Formats: sequence, structure tokens, C-alpha cells
Amino acid sequence: MVLESNPASPSIDRRLVVAALGVGQILGWGTSFYFPAVFATAIVAETGWSLGAVVSGTSIGLLTAGLISPKVGTLIARYGGRPVLLASSLFYAAGLAGVGLAPNLPIYLASWLLIGIGMGTGLYDAVFATLGRIYGSDARGPITNLTLFGGFASTICWPLSAFMIDHWGWRIACLAYVALHLCLVLPLQMTVVKPAPQRLDSHAAEAEQGAAAAPASLANEGLIFALLALVMSMTAGIGAIVLLNFMIFLQATGIDYAAAVALGTLFGPAQVGARLIESLFGLRYHPIWTMVASCVLMAIGLGLLFGQFPYLVVVILIYAAGFGIFWVGRGTLPLALFGPLRFPRLMGRIAFPSLIVQALAPSAGAWLIETIGPHATIGLLTALALINVVLIGLLWLLCRNQMKPGP
Repeated sequence: MVLESNPASPSIDRRLVVAALGVGQILGWGTSFYFPAVFATAIVAETGWSLGAVVSGTSIGLLTAGLISPKVGTLIARYGGRPVLLASSLFYAAGLAGVGLAPNLPIYLASWLLIGIGMGTGLYDAVFATLGRIYGSDARGPITNLTLFGGFASTICWPLSAFMIDHWGWRIACLAYVALHLCLVLPLQMTVVKPAPQRLDSHAAEAEQGAAAAPASLANEGLIFALLALVMSMTAGIGAIVLLNFMIFLQATGIDYAAAVALGTLFGPAQVGARLIESLFGLRYHPIWTMVASCVLMAIGLGLLFGQFPYLVVVILIYAAGFGIFWVGRGTLPLALFGPLRFPRLMGRIAFPSLIVQALAPSAGAWLIETIGPHATIGLLTALALINVVLIGLLWLLCRNQMKPGP
């Protein structure tokens, strides 16, 4: 089911479309969510701004992305993904230029508002919606494959950022990323995402094509949507707290920092490996099973970490695999449940609470660790993960009549 006539040039293979958009994901995540991991120390050292203030830029960006996400979904549903994705590159470039040239902290933080708009218009949720707009019910494969690229964001951007900072300084490194967004990502997106042939009003289109394009009507659809948004928000919040404090949590088990860093390098490959398995076998089952597996694996991983399980390699592989396939389910499950016509708008609505939770997660995680300690924080996160397992189980019960292999 394709919603746009000729949205991507017939001469462009889907794999090239996904690869081009995947490059944008690597740079998008690397210059936003993963930005402080390498840049923060250098910025603090030169400017004297507090570490908390510098890192808070990411929270500002995530909060901005969350606030605009419903509107972004509506724009993609009506006009296609091309204008939104192109705007993303421009906002990333403007925001990173502002960060690199910022003479004071207020300008630095204001620049993160621009980066946040870039995040809201260019990260997973917006690109998932774009792929749904292009490929309709056939978007599951492209969405899954896109997450393989996103999994390499830290692997590529952290050493690249460190190299540029060491040789040119953090300000020039920011401007180099500006050039990459404008000279690499923007042309790639312009090439593979063609203009929508006409404005599409989602309500009118649904009335015209509903029976052909949408899945069977869901009973309790409002409750299903609310449960789905809650599961995704809790998973994203738990994942953000763990990811940002991963070294602290590993050291809480009794190992030293060097060993924690060495073990931490397994996180990215484990995520990508799980997504690769999902890409190979995912079309054989309904996407809800991807989300069930994600919630269960994350709960098991946190439970083992809380219980001081001695083989931390196993813990990391289990937890990271669950968190890795969460991002696949985040895109494919709403598509399967609600159909391709409503998918872009609903993806924006689902992203809204999730991104807000992610924006608050760094502060919440730091507060919990300072207040109750890292081990108790792991215990609390484990309890929340178990609650999430119950919630995804309820979601499965509500929509089990639609349980058939994915599109």
C-alpha cells in the first residue's frame, strides 16, 4: 500500500532511501542526544559554565521536540515528509552554529531551541512517519532497517567529535557538523524524498480509502492508544535514565571505572545486533511481539543488575537488546494497529509524551541517584519496568483480535 504516487524516484532502491535517511539519523542523534557526552567537558573547560547548565541544553532540545511533535505529524500527513526533513537539516545547522558561536550561556541555551526543532522534525519519529507516508503498510521493513543506522550514532559521532575537538576545538567542531548537515544530509534527503504530488487531508483521505488502507476497526481504540503512549513513554524514560547513568550503575555493582567503560562498549553492538535479528525475522510476526520482547528483556536486564548478577556481559546484552528493539516497535506497532493513513499524525501524538519524559529523565535520574543512591535507583527502575510488562500485556489483550503477521 503506497500513499504517494512516485514519492521516491523509481530508480532509487528502498535500501538507498533508507541508507540516505540513515546517514541523517547518525548525524542527527550524534549532534543532539549524544552531543554532551563528548562536548560538555570541553565546553565547561573553556567557558566556565556549569556542567549542569551545559548538559541541560539536551533537555531543552528534547522538550522542544516533544512540544512540536504533534504538529510535525500533522504536517507530514498533509504535505509529506520532504519539507519537514529538509527543515530539520536547516534547524540543526542553525542551532549548532549558534552553539559554536555562543558568547554566553543564554545564547547557548537558546540555540538548543533550534536544535530541538531539528530533533522534532528529523529524528526517528518524524522519519518513521515519513516512511509510513511513502510506503504505507510496507513501511515496516524500512523502519526496522533505519534503526540499524541510528544504532551507530554514538559509535561514529563520539570518536569523530573527540577527534575534531582535539584538533580544532569544540567551536570549530560544531561548525564542522553544520557543514555536514548542510552539505551531506540535506542533499541526501532532497534526493531520496520527493515532493508529495498533492496536499493530503488525512480525514478526507481516510474517508475515501479507509476500507482499503486501514486495518480492522479496533474496539476500545482510545484506551489502546493511551496504553501504547504510556508504554512507549515509560520505556523511553527508563531507557534514557539508564543510558545517561550507565557507568554509574555498572560501578554500583562493584567493578571499577575502567571495567565499566569496557563493558559499556557492548551496549551499542547489542542494540544493533537485536535490531538486525528483528529485521531478518520481524515480518513473520505482529509488531506487538517486538514491543512485548522489548519490555520483558529490559525488565530482566534491570532485575539482574539490581540482583548483582555476576556476569555483567549477559546483563548488558539482555538489557541493550530490549532497548534496541524498542525503537523498532515504536515505529512499527502504531503502523500495524492504526494503519498507514493515520500513522503520521498518530506518530506525532505518541512522540509528544515520550519526548517530554526523555527531556525530564536526566534531571530525574540525577536526583534519584543523589537521593536514594544508584543501587536503589536501579531497583526503582526495575519496578517500573515490571509495571511496563503488565501494561504491554494489557495492550496485547485489548488488540489480540488483530494479532496476525505484520504488513
